Amino acid sequence: MSQTSSTMIELGTKAPNFKLFDTVNNQLVALDDFDNAKGLLVIFLSNHCPYVKYIMDELVIATRDIQQKGIGVIAISSNDVKVKQDDSPVNMAERAREYHFPFPYLYDGNQEVAKAFSAACTPDFFLFDEDKKLVYRGQFDDSRPSNDEPINGRDLRDAVESLLNGEIKEQQKPSAGCNIKWKTGNAPKYAG
Repeated sequence: MSQTSSTMIELGTKAPNFKLFDTVNNQLVALDDFDNAKGLLVIFLSNHCPYVKYIMDELVIATRDIQQKGIGVIAISSNDVKVKQDDSPVNMAERAREYHFPFPYLYDGNQEVAKAFSAACTPDFFLFDEDKKLVYRGQFDDSRPSNDEPINGRDLRDAVESLLNGEIKEQQKPSAGCNIKWKTGNAPKYAG
């Protein structure tokens, strides 16, 4: 299983605008839907990725906790479904229902949102403050399918606490996972 890391874009970067459909209820979800939140967590996920599957139970628990603190949460899948049919919108909706996702699971079929965020892998986490400025881009925790580190979401949880305390978490480790499956000829420069 090959591993790809986050691009670690510059802190303070403004959240790109997006409007995508939630695969569960077919409702449009946009960046400005979170204008009254204390922040926004954007997670790039995929159904097939072993790194995502490995943390899924704890990710659902952590995102519920994060939402209770007033932070908005969304997940986006941008994979080319011709490469990974498991990541089709129908299968995304099934996964969201199976795990009772507390957040919308959005489909980025043309991959423009993934490019705008400089997303590189799944899972890939981007935490923005109430002004939609990036304060964290990094890993969920130190756990990987190949190690025995506890799955607890420590890094992400610490970043949320730092945000709520008006601080920026200094130590930020890149996330690691499966590369985004780009459509032929669509991969951004940072992906190659």
